[in-house]
Amino acid sequence: MSDRDFVHVLGIESSCDEMACAVVRDGREILASVVHSQEDVHRPYGGVVPELASRDHVRAVSSVALRALAESGLAFEDVDGVAVTSGPGLVGSLLVGLSFGKALAYRLGVPVVGVHHLVGHLMSAELARPDLAPPYLGLVVSGGHTALYRVHREGTDLLGETRDDAVGEAFDKVAVLLGLGFPGGPAVSAAAREGDASAVAFPRPMLEHPGLDFSYSGLKTAVALEVEARGGTDALSPGDVADVAASFEAAATDVLVRRARKAVRQEGLAAVAVVGGVAANRRLRSEMARVGRRHGFDVVFPPPELCTDNAAMIAAAGARLLRRGVRDELHLNAFSRAPIG
Repeated sequence: MSDRDFVHVLGIESSCDEMACAVVRDGREILASVVHSQEDVHRPYGGVVPELASRDHVRAVSSVALRALAESGLAFEDVDGVAVTSGPGLVGSLLVGLSFGKALAYRLGVPVVGVHHLVGHLMSAELARPDLAPPYLGLVVSGGHTALYRVHREGTDLLGETRDDAVGEAFDKVAVLLGLGFPGGPAVSAAAREGDASAVAFPRPMLEHPGLDFSYSGLKTAVALEVEARGGTDALSPGDVADVAASFEAAATDVLVRRARKAVRQEGLAAVAVVGGVAANRRLRSEMARVGRRHGFDVVFPPPELCTDNAAMIAAAGARLLRRGVRDELHLNAFSRAPIG
């Protein structure tokens, strides 16, 4: 099979609590993208329970793959290659998708390639904007990751990352402190729309430090102290919840915007791609776009369905790897954490 024959790639993503399969044509055109959510499974616990996540993946993986193929109008025999997330993530969850992907590739006689989850997220920006060409700044913001990358044709260079909590993790923890629902990010943002973002002067961690790293544990602690000062979670009025949520959201997103602006200037780049689950946040989108217009750099946000974990980004990244001649053996294993590359 020649490189140009990798037309239809099936992507599989199972790094956390969503099982997703997608079919992408020529690395750019999404023919089908199916995501099976586990929100109802984890809602009673206020967060993702790894064992429950992997068990639900086992139940869902075959049906999700069949739905993706049906929606694409293709059969399994039309698949030219399989791309599957190999990490980072919850190892039990990753192994379900990885085992299914390797078995399917073996059965079809096509190559399989493992994709780094963060590379997939960065690829989602190029799926959304085919004219986006390296070099550009990639800001990955999700429940498990907060990092800045210089994206170039040969790969990526890490510029800065969180030293403790990821921004999405901070949103989830603040949602618990405010007595809001699961998942935390959308719940906090919904509450924030009714509040005053200047009501509480929360800190903007790390902005006075050199470099481009982040920290969100201190901001989370500041929210906890504010809630305690107001009598605790059960004593909060709806107005308290809205004001604290809005003030937290403003602080959390302000740090992201200002760090991105600093990185653009430092690296001499003309575009920023904001990817990952938190990239769906409305305040982050509006503030990043405003600062981009003011300071002369382009801002790219994937549509919301490509911000959260999905398999289209994995298929697109896998197609690029396959065309470069990258292949993985059937002993390809999952990893819980590792830098890109």
